[in-house]
Amino acid sequence: MTITDLIPVLRGTGTRRAVDEVDRLREENAKLLERQAAADDFFESQDKLITDLEADVRKLKVRAETAEQTIEQLKADNRRLRAELAPHRAAEANANAVDVPPMERDTTAVEDQATAPIEVLTLRQAFGTNPAHVPSWARDTDTRPLPKAVAS
Repeated sequence: MTITDLIPVLRGTGTRRAVDEVDRLREENAKLLERQAAADDFFESQDKLITDLEADVRKLKVRAETAEQTIEQLKADNRRLRAELAPHRAAEANANAVDVPPMERDTTAVEDQATAPIEVLTLRQAFGTNPAHVPSWARDTDTRPLPKAVAS
């Protein structure tokens, strides 16, 4: 407490008094120091968190490398066991093989008669070399005159 607090007349009446500004600045300084202390605590906790996370990452890398080594070892064991099992599987397949003579189709039934291949020819081959040749099935054998309504 200062003397100006005890004697109000000494305070003055101006709107920008130095004493009030000093008090305001002291309050602001105290707030800033509190904020700085909170920020220091926050960054300290963040640094600790980062350190813990880095340690966890190192542990996970070690576990991953161990897992990769285990996987490679298991793959090698698998290859070795497959190579060891292959002759046994082949012997079992040969022992249990079923021999069937080649099949011949029975065509004695009428519905199972074998068909001859279809002969595919060009028109010139089918009708001879004369392009004017008209096959017998295509000739107009009806010589009757057409009705008059149709003729005109």
